[in-house]
Amino acid sequence: MLVTLLRGQRAPSQLREAQRPVNRSRRAPFVLAQRREYDGFGDELMKRTHSLRAALLLSSAVAMLAGCVVEPDQRHYADGVVLVAPPAPQAELIGTPPQPGYVWIGGYWNWVGGRHVWVSGHWDPPRPGYHWVAHVWVRQGDGWRLRPGHWQRG
Repeated sequence: MLVTLLRGQRAPSQLREAQRPVNRSRRAPFVLAQRREYDGFGDELMKRTHSLRAALLLSSAVAMLAGCVVEPDQRHYADGVVLVAPPAPQAELIGTPPQPGYVWIGGYWNWVGGRHVWVSGHWDPPRPGYHWVAHVWVRQGDGWRLRPGHWQRG
């Protein structure tokens, strides 16, 4: 606005309603008046600035994404073998079965999210001709592997 006032022209606020430029953007009318005063060099400068901003934004995005790479913790888990020994089993209150003949499925330590998590025991209905084999951690090389519990014939 100062540029137009120094040249002796009327400021946009001094224009009559019919003379005011149509504001098709969200910018104020005086910004539109100033943009008409460019000699062309500003467009080239603006293009350079935009390309510099885009390059800077892209390089910072790549740098941030490089820090987001998640690697499995090889100190505790490798190829299904947990390198941390499971804790001692927790004492559980077994109680009475909900119905006669139900079988107690004991709790066990499971490996979830990089740590051992206790899974509580529960009562299960019997399966004729089968017996329950409990979950057990088996030593394998330098680590431990969970052998899941299952119903076995016999």
